[in-house]
Amino acid sequence: MIKEIENIITHKGWRKAKSGNSLPEVYSTVKVPHKGSFWRVMFAFSGPGLMVAVGYMDPGNWATDIAGGASFGYTLMSVIFVSNIFAILLQYLALKLGIATERDLAQACRDHYSPAVSFILWILCEIAIAACDLAEVIGSAIALNLLFKLPLIWGVSLTALDVLVILFFQYKGFRFIEALVAALIFTIIAAFGFEIIVSHPQIFPLLSGLLPHAEIVTNPSMLYISIGILGATVMPHNLYLHSSIVQTRDYPRTTVGKKMAIKFAGIDSTVALMAAFFINAAILIVAAAAFHNSGHKDVADIMDAHKLLAPLLGTTLASTLFAVALLASGQNSTLTGTLAGQIVMEGFLHIRLKPWLRRLITRVIAIIPAFIITLFYGEKGIANLLVLSQVILSMQLSFAVIPLILFTNSKHKMGSFANSTLLKYTAWVVAIIILGLNLYLLYSTFFH
Repeated sequence: MIKEIENIITHKGWRKAKSGNSLPEVYSTVKVPHKGSFWRVMFAFSGPGLMVAVGYMDPGNWATDIAGGASFGYTLMSVIFVSNIFAILLQYLALKLGIATERDLAQACRDHYSPAVSFILWILCEIAIAACDLAEVIGSAIALNLLFKLPLIWGVSLTALDVLVILFFQYKGFRFIEALVAALIFTIIAAFGFEIIVSHPQIFPLLSGLLPHAEIVTNPSMLYISIGILGATVMPHNLYLHSSIVQTRDYPRTTVGKKMAIKFAGIDSTVALMAAFFINAAILIVAAAAFHNSGHKDVADIMDAHKLLAPLLGTTLASTLFAVALLASGQNSTLTGTLAGQIVMEGFLHIRLKPWLRRLITRVIAIIPAFIITLFYGEKGIANLLVLSQVILSMQLSFAVIPLILFTNSKHKMGSFANSTLLKYTAWVVAIIILGLNLYLLYSTFFH
């Protein structure tokens, strides 16, 4: 412990990495024009932001957003908005770390901390990835059930086969994966654009929902869902993912080149996360307009929402598009979850596994609890498991956020790219809010 403190004080903890580049098979493979218009360069840097945004609209978000909208109307819109601002800030720090140091967050932790601390951080991150994967398994199984009447137990089992799909796409090249992710995101946006139109939300209550209410913190039920939304929105493994995939761009590895990369990657990230905000907000708005305002305040899961959408909104297309968007969301999250798992394992442990093997391991870990809960408790159990997975994600968040802030604040590690004074304090305020909410949730859960 004393040695660790000395390392932090003297910066000896930032050891020269023995491992190679992050995701070496795609490192610096996407060409960036050295001369050209702003839009040409912007296009070259576009992609990683959308891949990160996927994690902010996965099936876990759906469960928490639907529960929040049905139970409390538009009140929790402010939680989604604030969570998205947190996400924009933290993802910006992640991409800055990756570009400035050419280390992803997992590698940076391994370089800096002792093997014991790194191992603990790795375990915590793997728990977060398993929780996210659990949401993908459940979401995809529910979508298959809604679209094709496939029993949930079979849907959960079939999700193991998407390993083959992932393997196929990974060998098509990184740009191809980004294009596929973008296509699926725009499918989700189009589906929920339609849902909002036919649900006729109330504009003024909706806008007032963007303002925070004290009740969010004082009401335990509202706080539980709010922290679930926070966990579903700001996802810990996305910070590891973003710090790695920004390095796929072939920009000059100089101070000027890195400044350019941070600028364009920052724009890419912010725009993509605003799209994620629209989707999350749309899910809550539709739930509030369709369920809360019609008296169906007990709708707390995806399957109930799907059943009620058609009769309440007066069109079967609403239910169909809802299920299509859910399936697109689950498959998108599968793509990025595989990469995040690979980055975390290689970065922390310097162990490289074939992508299909890594995916198979994490998917089996997620399938087992989903299979057991589905078998014994059915729809209701799987819905509760989905919300719980997002709360678990939120609990792990501080263990990724705090090292990220420490590293990006350090001039020794970041050089001229270290955070400004304003950014330092803002980042710490965000970290304290996240940690404080999680501690309050634990206290409320176990002592009340």
